[in-house]
Amino acid sequence: MSQLPQIDYDTASEEIRVAHDEEMRVRGRMTNMKRTLLHSPAAHRIYAEWFTLRAELNPAVNDREIWIFSHSISKALKSDIAITFFRRALINSGFNPDALELSETESLLKRFGTAIVVDSNAIPADLWPELKARYDTKVLVDLVAFAGIMIATAVFNNVIEVDFDPELEAFAEGAN
Repeated sequence: MSQLPQIDYDTASEEIRVAHDEEMRVRGRMTNMKRTLLHSPAAHRIYAEWFTLRAELNPAVNDREIWIFSHSISKALKSDIAITFFRRALINSGFNPDALELSETESLLKRFGTAIVVDSNAIPADLWPELKARYDTKVLVDLVAFAGIMIATAVFNNVIEVDFDPELEAFAEGAN
């Protein structure tokens, strides 16, 4: 059970309702995490920059690659909501997240995402030359910033124990 409540739209301030309505207009859905974040529209805006960086990374990092990168970060942080969010993205695109055959790029991104979480002060020396050979500096800056927001998202969900979104349940690890 979540440590903090989700907003109640009917009793929320005008600022919160405006932020809620804009999120619905732009993305068409409202997750439990977003309903909790909306107690602070500023916090919600900051976390929503995930979408801005995702757009900046496209097409240098395609959807499947970003899902694998994000999934590796989520797994390393043991964030069930984030893990399942990216499992759903993979499954809905026809991929089995439990039996992925990774390309070189996907493997690199998976290793990088995991390494960032395991010890950001000790990224394995072999990763940077591979990353620099594949991506320009702007993409690498965006990728690391994206990882930071992904980490923040997973930590937010973990610390607050945000309630699991019902629409994700069918995509959870071990779901039938």
